[in-house]
Amino acid sequence: MDSATTVQAAHFTRDRPTWFIYLVLATFATYLYGLSAALPTLRAELGVSQAVGGLHGTAMAVGGVIAGLTLPLLSARLGRRATVWTGLVVMDAGILIVLLGHALPLTLTGFAVAGTAGSVTLYVVMAALSDHQGSAGPAAISEANAVAVIAGIAVSYLFSVVAGSAVGWRAALCVPILATALLAVTMGRVWIPARLTTDPPAPETSPTRRIPYGRRFHIAGAVLLCCVGLEFTFNLWAAELFAQQTGLTAAAAAKGLTAMLAGMAVGRFGGARLALRFRPAPLLLGALAVTLLGWALFWLSTSQPAGYAGLALSGLGISLHFPLALTRIIDASGGRPDQASGTASIWASVGSGGGPFVLGVLGDGFGTHAAFLLAPVLIGLAALGLLSSRPLAG
Repeated sequence: MDSATTVQAAHFTRDRPTWFIYLVLATFATYLYGLSAALPTLRAELGVSQAVGGLHGTAMAVGGVIAGLTLPLLSARLGRRATVWTGLVVMDAGILIVLLGHALPLTLTGFAVAGTAGSVTLYVVMAALSDHQGSAGPAAISEANAVAVIAGIAVSYLFSVVAGSAVGWRAALCVPILATALLAVTMGRVWIPARLTTDPPAPETSPTRRIPYGRRFHIAGAVLLCCVGLEFTFNLWAAELFAQQTGLTAAAAAKGLTAMLAGMAVGRFGGARLALRFRPAPLLLGALAVTLLGWALFWLSTSQPAGYAGLALSGLGISLHFPLALTRIIDASGGRPDQASGTASIWASVGSGGGPFVLGVLGDGFGTHAAFLLAPVLIGLAALGLLSSRPLAG
Protein backbone atom coordinates (compact mmCIF):
# COMPACT_ATOMS: atom_id res chain seq x y z
CA MET A 1 0.00 0.00 0.00
CA ASP A 2 1.03 3.61 -0.56
CA SER A 3 2.84 4.92 2.49
CA ALA A 4 1.20 8.31 1.93
CA THR A 5 -2.19 6.85 2.72
CA THR A 6 -1.42 4.14 5.26
CA VAL A 7 0.19 4.00 8.65
CA GLN A 8 1.51 1.24 10.80
CA ALA A 9 -1.08 -0.31 13.09
CA ALA A 10 -1.22 1.91 16.15
CA HIS A 11 -1.45 0.72 19.74
CA PHE A 12 -5.00 1.10 21.00
CA THR A 13 -5.71 0.43 24.68
CA ARG A 14 -9.22 0.69 26.09
CA ASP A 15 -8.29 1.46 29.68
CA ARG A 16 -10.57 2.94 32.35
CA PRO A 17 -9.89 6.56 31.36
CA THR A 18 -10.78 5.70 27.76
CA TRP A 19 -14.01 4.01 28.82
CA PHE A 20 -14.81 6.99 31.04
CA ILE A 21 -14.60 9.28 28.01
CA TYR A 22 -16.73 6.85 26.00
CA LEU A 23 -19.41 7.02 28.70
CA VAL A 24 -19.19 10.83 28.88
CA LEU A 25 -19.86 10.87 25.13
CA ALA A 26 -22.79 8.49 25.61
CA THR A 27 -24.21 10.83 28.28
CA PHE A 28 -23.78 13.77 25.92
CA ALA A 29 -25.61 11.81 23.21
CA THR A 30 -28.62 11.23 25.48
CA TYR A 31 -28.91 15.01 25.79
CA LEU A 32 -28.43 15.76 22.08
CA TYR A 33 -30.74 13.08 20.70
CA GLY A 34 -33.21 13.45 23.57
CA LEU A 35 -33.79 17.15 23.01
CA SER A 36 -33.84 16.62 19.23
CA ALA A 37 -36.53 13.94 19.61
CA ALA A 38 -38.50 16.19 21.96
CA LEU A 39 -38.50 19.22 19.66
CA PRO A 40 -41.55 18.38 17.49
CA THR A 41 -43.62 17.52 20.57
CA LEU A 42 -42.39 20.62 22.38
CA ARG A 43 -43.26 22.80 19.38
CA ALA A 44 -46.78 21.38 19.30
CA GLU A 45 -47.22 21.92 23.04
CA LEU A 46 -46.06 25.54 22.79
CA GLY A 47 -48.25 26.10 19.74
CA VAL A 48 -45.54 27.79 17.67
CA SER A 49 -44.69 27.59 13.97
CA GLN A 50 -41.93 25.43 12.50
CA ALA A 51 -39.76 28.51 12.02
CA VAL A 52 -40.13 29.55 15.66
CA GLY A 53 -39.67 25.97 16.82
CA GLY A 54 -36.48 25.82 14.77
CA LEU A 55 -35.05 28.59 16.93
CA HIS A 56 -34.33 25.91 19.53
CA GLY A 57 -31.80 24.38 17.15
CA THR A 58 -30.37 27.83 16.54
CA ALA A 59 -30.07 28.30 20.32
CA MET A 60 -28.04 25.07 20.53
CA ALA A 61 -25.79 26.23 17.69
CA VAL A 62 -25.22 29.61 19.36
CA GLY A 63 -24.36 27.71 22.52
CA GLY A 64 -21.72 25.80 20.56
CA VAL A 65 -20.15 29.06 19.40
CA ILE A 66 -20.07 30.36 22.98
CA ALA A 67 -18.48 27.09 24.06
CA GLY A 68 -15.79 27.45 21.43
CA LEU A 69 -14.93 30.95 22.57
CA THR A 70 -14.73 30.02 26.26
CA LEU A 71 -13.34 26.49 26.15
CA PRO A 72 -9.59 27.33 26.04
CA LEU A 73 -9.98 29.69 28.99
CA LEU A 74 -12.01 27.19 31.01
CA SER A 75 -9.50 24.40 30.38
CA ALA A 76 -6.61 26.66 31.38
CA ARG A 77 -8.33 27.95 34.53
CA LEU A 78 -10.13 24.84 35.77
CA GLY A 79 -8.26 22.01 34.10
CA ARG A 80 -9.84 19.45 31.80
CA ARG A 81 -11.31 17.23 34.51
CA ALA A 82 -13.16 20.01 36.33
CA THR A 83 -14.28 21.49 33.01
CA VAL A 84 -15.83 18.17 31.94
CA TRP A 85 -17.81 17.74 35.17
CA THR A 86 -18.84 21.39 35.22
CA GLY A 87 -20.05 21.02 31.64
CA LEU A 88 -22.11 17.93 32.48
CA VAL A 89 -23.74 19.57 35.51
CA VAL A 90 -24.60 22.78 33.64
CA MET A 91 -25.85 20.73 30.67
CA ASP A 92 -28.24 18.93 33.03
CA ALA A 93 -29.34 22.30 34.44
CA GLY A 94 -30.27 23.39 30.90
CA ILE A 95 -32.26 20.19 30.43
CA LEU A 96 -34.10 20.87 33.70
CA ILE A 97 -35.04 24.32 32.43
CA VAL A 98 -36.60 22.69 29.36
CA LEU A 99 -38.24 19.98 31.45
CA LEU A 100 -39.85 22.45 33.85
CA GLY A 101 -40.41 25.29 31.39
CA HIS A 102 -43.75 25.77 29.65
CA ALA A 103 -43.00 29.03 27.85
CA LEU A 104 -40.89 29.76 24.78
CA PRO A 105 -38.33 32.02 26.54
CA LEU A 106 -37.62 29.28 29.09
CA THR A 107 -37.28 26.46 26.57
CA LEU A 108 -35.01 28.55 24.33
CA THR A 109 -32.87 29.38 27.36
CA GLY A 110 -32.70 25.72 28.33
CA PHE A 111 -31.61 24.67 24.84
CA ALA A 112 -28.95 27.41 24.78
CA VAL A 113 -27.57 26.53 28.23
CA ALA A 114 -27.51 22.80 27.50
CA GLY A 115 -25.98 23.45 24.07
CA THR A 116 -23.18 25.58 25.50
CA ALA A 117 -22.27 23.25 28.35
CA GLY A 118 -22.72 20.10 26.27
CA SER A 119 -20.36 21.42 23.58
CA VAL A 120 -17.77 22.30 26.22
CA THR A 121 -17.91 18.74 27.54
CA LEU A 122 -17.80 17.19 24.07
CA TYR A 123 -14.75 19.03 22.81
CA VAL A 124 -12.75 18.80 26.05
CA VAL A 125 -13.06 15.01 26.15
CA MET A 126 -12.26 14.75 22.43
CA ALA A 127 -9.02 16.70 22.98
CA ALA A 128 -8.21 14.59 26.05
CA LEU A 129 -8.88 11.33 24.20
CA SER A 130 -6.71 12.41 21.27
CA ASP A 131 -3.85 13.21 23.65
CA HIS A 132 -4.32 10.01 25.61
CA GLN A 133 -4.34 7.65 22.63
CA GLY A 134 -1.70 9.47 20.57
CA SER A 135 -1.36 7.94 17.11
CA ALA A 136 -4.45 5.80 17.79
CA GLY A 137 -6.45 8.96 18.49
CA PRO A 138 -8.53 8.86 15.26
CA ALA A 139 -9.56 5.25 15.98
CA ALA A 140 -10.46 6.06 19.57
CA ILE A 141 -12.45 9.15 18.58
CA SER A 142 -14.35 7.15 15.97
CA GLU A 143 -15.16 4.38 18.44
CA ALA A 144 -16.18 6.90 21.12
CA ASN A 145 -18.63 8.47 18.69
CA ALA A 146 -19.94 5.00 17.82
CA VAL A 147 -20.79 4.44 21.48
CA ALA A 148 -22.49 7.84 21.48
CA VAL A 149 -24.62 6.92 18.45
CA ILE A 150 -25.73 3.68 20.15
CA ALA A 151 -26.82 5.73 23.17
CA GLY A 152 -28.58 8.14 20.81
CA ILE A 153 -30.54 5.34 19.14
CA ALA A 154 -31.56 3.99 22.56
CA VAL A 155 -32.73 7.33 23.93
CA SER A 156 -34.63 8.15 20.72
CA TYR A 157 -36.52 4.86 20.99
CA LEU A 158 -37.07 5.39 24.72
CA PHE A 159 -38.50 8.83 24.04
CA SER A 160 -41.06 7.45 21.60
CA VAL A 161 -42.15 4.85 24.18
CA VAL A 162 -42.29 7.22 27.16
CA ALA A 163 -44.00 9.97 25.16
CA GLY A 164 -46.92 7.65 24.50
CA SER A 165 -47.21 6.51 28.11
CA ALA A 166 -49.00 7.99 31.10
CA VAL A 167 -45.84 9.65 32.47
CA GLY A 168 -45.48 11.90 29.40
CA TRP A 169 -42.60 12.93 27.16
CA ARG A 170 -40.91 15.22 29.68
CA ALA A 171 -39.95 12.23 31.83
CA ALA A 172 -37.65 11.03 29.05
CA LEU A 173 -35.59 14.20 29.45
CA CYS A 174 -34.44 12.88 32.84
CA VAL A 175 -32.21 10.30 31.13
CA PRO A 176 -29.13 12.58 30.75
CA ILE A 177 -29.49 13.71 34.37
CA LEU A 178 -29.70 10.13 35.63
CA ALA A 179 -26.81 9.11 33.36
CA THR A 180 -24.63 11.91 34.77
CA ALA A 181 -25.42 10.85 38.34
CA LEU A 182 -24.64 7.21 37.56
CA LEU A 183 -21.39 8.19 35.88
CA ALA A 184 -20.37 10.25 38.91
CA VAL A 185 -21.06 7.36 41.29
CA THR A 186 -19.30 4.68 39.24
CA MET A 187 -16.40 6.55 37.63
CA GLY A 188 -16.26 9.92 39.34
CA ARG A 189 -12.61 9.52 40.30
CA VAL A 190 -11.39 8.30 36.92
CA TRP A 191 -9.38 10.64 34.72
CA ILE A 192 -6.55 10.48 32.22
CA PRO A 193 -3.09 9.97 33.76
CA ALA A 194 0.18 10.53 31.93
CA ARG A 195 0.25 10.24 28.14
CA LEU A 196 -0.55 6.66 27.17
CA THR A 197 1.59 6.27 24.07
CA THR A 198 5.24 6.83 23.35
CA ASP A 199 4.49 9.54 20.79
CA PRO A 200 6.48 12.73 21.39
CA PRO A 201 4.54 15.12 23.66
CA ALA A 202 2.92 18.16 22.15
CA PRO A 203 4.81 21.42 22.64
CA GLU A 204 3.64 23.52 25.56
CA THR A 205 2.16 26.88 24.74
CA SER A 206 0.97 29.62 27.04
CA PRO A 207 -2.83 30.03 27.03
CA THR A 208 -2.34 33.79 26.84
CA ARG A 209 0.04 33.72 23.90
CA ARG A 210 -1.73 33.93 20.58
CA ILE A 211 0.07 32.08 17.80
CA PRO A 212 -1.57 32.29 14.37
CA TYR A 213 -2.82 29.06 12.89
CA GLY A 214 -1.65 28.04 9.46
CA ARG A 215 -3.58 27.61 6.23
CA ARG A 216 -3.97 23.86 6.80
CA PHE A 217 -5.75 24.48 10.11
CA HIS A 218 -8.29 26.87 8.62
CA ILE A 219 -8.99 24.55 5.69
CA ALA A 220 -9.53 21.71 8.18
CA GLY A 221 -12.04 23.92 9.99
CA ALA A 222 -13.93 24.62 6.77
CA VAL A 223 -14.03 20.88 6.03
CA LEU A 224 -15.48 20.25 9.50
CA LEU A 225 -18.14 22.91 8.87
CA CYS A 226 -19.20 21.17 5.65
CA CYS A 227 -19.24 17.73 7.30
CA VAL A 228 -21.30 18.83 10.31
CA GLY A 229 -23.64 20.88 8.11
CA LEU A 230 -24.20 17.78 5.97
CA GLU A 231 -24.91 15.54 8.98
CA PHE A 232 -27.43 17.95 10.52
CA THR A 233 -29.06 18.53 7.14
CA PHE A 234 -29.76 14.81 6.94
CA ASN A 235 -30.87 14.68 10.59
CA LEU A 236 -33.42 17.46 10.25
CA TRP A 237 -34.68 17.15 6.67
CA ALA A 238 -34.20 13.57 5.42
CA ALA A 239 -37.38 12.30 7.10
CA GLU A 240 -39.48 14.98 5.39
CA LEU A 241 -38.05 14.14 1.97
CA PHE A 242 -38.53 10.43 2.66
CA ALA A 243 -42.20 11.06 3.44
CA GLN A 244 -42.71 13.12 0.28
CA GLN A 245 -41.10 10.50 -1.98
CA THR A 246 -42.77 7.41 -0.51
CA GLY A 247 -46.12 8.70 0.74
CA LEU A 248 -45.38 7.71 4.32
CA THR A 249 -46.68 9.75 7.22
CA ALA A 250 -44.18 12.01 8.97
CA ALA A 251 -44.10 9.68 11.98
CA ALA A 252 -43.46 6.59 9.85
CA ALA A 253 -40.84 8.38 7.75
CA ALA A 254 -38.95 9.30 10.91
CA LYS A 255 -37.99 5.63 11.17
CA GLY A 256 -35.71 6.28 8.21
CA LEU A 257 -33.45 8.18 10.58
CA THR A 258 -33.05 4.98 12.57
CA ALA A 259 -31.62 3.37 9.46
CA MET A 260 -29.21 6.26 9.08
CA LEU A 261 -28.18 6.09 12.76
CA ALA A 262 -27.67 2.35 12.45
CA GLY A 263 -25.39 2.96 9.47
CA MET A 264 -23.50 5.54 11.51
CA ALA A 265 -23.03 3.11 14.41
CA VAL A 266 -21.69 0.39 12.11
CA GLY A 267 -19.47 2.87 10.31
CA ARG A 268 -17.92 4.30 13.45
CA PHE A 269 -17.11 0.90 14.93
CA GLY A 270 -15.68 -0.24 11.59
CA GLY A 271 -14.00 3.10 11.05
CA ALA A 272 -12.11 2.70 14.30
CA ARG A 273 -10.36 -0.31 12.75
CA LEU A 274 -9.66 1.52 9.49
CA ALA A 275 -8.30 4.56 11.33
CA LEU A 276 -5.58 2.36 12.81
CA ARG A 277 -4.22 1.71 9.31
CA PHE A 278 -5.18 4.68 7.13
CA ARG A 279 -4.44 8.36 7.60
CA PRO A 280 -7.39 10.70 8.23
CA ALA A 281 -7.43 12.61 4.92
CA PRO A 282 -7.70 9.70 2.43
CA LEU A 283 -10.05 7.85 4.77
CA LEU A 284 -12.28 10.92 4.97
CA LEU A 285 -12.27 11.21 1.18
CA GLY A 286 -13.48 7.62 0.97
CA ALA A 287 -16.21 8.32 3.52
CA LEU A 288 -17.37 11.34 1.51
CA ALA A 289 -17.59 9.14 -1.60
CA VAL A 290 -19.73 6.58 0.28
CA THR A 291 -22.00 9.38 1.50
CA LEU A 292 -22.40 10.67 -2.05
CA LEU A 293 -23.48 7.21 -3.22
CA GLY A 294 -25.93 6.94 -0.35
CA TRP A 295 -27.35 10.39 -1.06
CA ALA A 296 -27.82 9.54 -4.75
CA LEU A 297 -29.68 6.32 -3.92
CA PHE A 298 -31.88 8.12 -1.38
CA TRP A 299 -32.52 11.19 -3.56
CA LEU A 300 -33.53 9.12 -6.59
CA SER A 301 -35.62 6.57 -4.67
CA THR A 302 -39.39 6.42 -4.66
CA SER A 303 -39.73 3.15 -2.76
CA GLN A 304 -39.30 2.52 0.93
CA PRO A 305 -36.60 -0.19 0.65
CA ALA A 306 -34.44 1.98 -1.61
CA GLY A 307 -34.95 4.96 0.68
CA TYR A 308 -33.95 2.99 3.76
CA ALA A 309 -30.91 1.61 1.93
CA GLY A 310 -29.87 5.08 0.80
CA LEU A 311 -30.16 6.50 4.31
CA ALA A 312 -28.24 3.58 5.82
CA LEU A 313 -25.46 3.99 3.24
CA SER A 314 -25.42 7.74 3.84
CA GLY A 315 -25.11 7.11 7.57
CA LEU A 316 -22.25 4.71 6.93
CA GLY A 317 -20.31 7.46 5.18
CA ILE A 318 -21.35 10.27 7.53
CA SER A 319 -20.19 8.19 10.49
CA LEU A 320 -16.54 9.04 9.84
CA HIS A 321 -16.95 12.70 8.89
CA PHE A 322 -16.94 14.31 12.35
CA PRO A 323 -14.29 12.10 14.02
CA LEU A 324 -11.83 12.41 11.13
CA ALA A 325 -12.47 16.10 10.46
CA LEU A 326 -11.98 16.87 14.16
CA THR A 327 -8.78 14.80 14.21
CA ARG A 328 -7.38 16.85 11.32
CA ILE A 329 -8.08 20.11 13.16
CA ILE A 330 -6.29 18.87 16.28
CA ASP A 331 -3.37 17.55 14.20
CA ALA A 332 -3.02 20.91 12.45
CA SER A 333 -3.14 22.95 15.66
CA GLY A 334 0.59 22.87 16.40
CA GLY A 335 0.23 21.10 19.74
CA ARG A 336 -2.77 23.13 21.01
CA PRO A 337 -5.57 20.55 21.28
CA ASP A 338 -7.75 22.53 23.72
CA GLN A 339 -7.60 25.72 21.66
CA ALA A 340 -8.16 23.69 18.49
CA SER A 341 -11.18 21.95 20.02
CA GLY A 342 -12.64 25.33 20.99
CA THR A 343 -12.24 26.58 17.43
CA ALA A 344 -13.70 23.30 16.13
CA SER A 345 -16.81 23.91 18.25
CA ILE A 346 -17.31 27.24 16.47
CA TRP A 347 -16.87 25.74 12.99
CA ALA A 348 -19.17 22.82 13.84
CA SER A 349 -21.84 25.06 15.36
CA VAL A 350 -21.93 27.26 12.26
CA GLY A 351 -22.33 24.09 10.20
CA SER A 352 -25.04 22.58 12.40
CA GLY A 353 -27.04 25.80 12.41
CA GLY A 354 -26.31 26.98 8.88
CA GLY A 355 -26.70 23.80 6.83
CA PRO A 356 -30.29 22.96 7.83
CA PHE A 357 -31.29 26.64 7.67
CA VAL A 358 -30.00 27.05 4.11
CA LEU A 359 -31.75 23.87 3.03
CA GLY A 360 -34.95 25.08 4.67
CA VAL A 361 -34.78 28.37 2.77
CA LEU A 362 -34.12 26.52 -0.48
CA GLY A 363 -36.95 24.13 0.32
CA ASP A 364 -39.42 27.00 0.71
CA GLY A 365 -38.41 28.33 -2.69
CA PHE A 366 -37.79 25.22 -4.76
CA GLY A 367 -39.14 22.25 -2.81
CA THR A 368 -37.39 19.82 -0.48
CA HIS A 369 -36.29 17.46 -3.25
CA ALA A 370 -34.45 20.17 -5.19
CA ALA A 371 -33.12 21.72 -1.98
CA PHE A 372 -31.49 18.41 -1.03
CA LEU A 373 -28.99 19.05 -3.83
CA LEU A 374 -27.23 21.04 -1.10
CA ALA A 375 -25.88 17.71 0.18
CA PRO A 376 -23.60 16.91 -2.80
CA VAL A 377 -22.49 20.56 -2.81
CA LEU A 378 -21.30 20.21 0.79
CA ILE A 379 -19.65 16.88 -0.04
CA GLY A 380 -17.85 18.47 -2.98
CA LEU A 381 -16.64 21.44 -0.93
CA ALA A 382 -15.33 19.13 1.81
CA ALA A 383 -13.51 16.99 -0.76
CA LEU A 384 -12.06 20.10 -2.40
CA GLY A 385 -10.78 21.27 0.97
CA LEU A 386 -9.09 17.93 1.59
CA LEU A 387 -7.49 17.84 -1.86
CA SER A 388 -6.25 21.42 -1.57
CA SER A 389 -4.63 20.77 1.81
CA ARG A 390 -1.15 19.36 1.25
CA PRO A 391 0.14 16.91 2.16
CA LEU A 392 -2.90 14.69 1.66
CA ALA A 393 -1.42 12.20 4.11
CA GLY A 394 -2.36 14.53 6.99
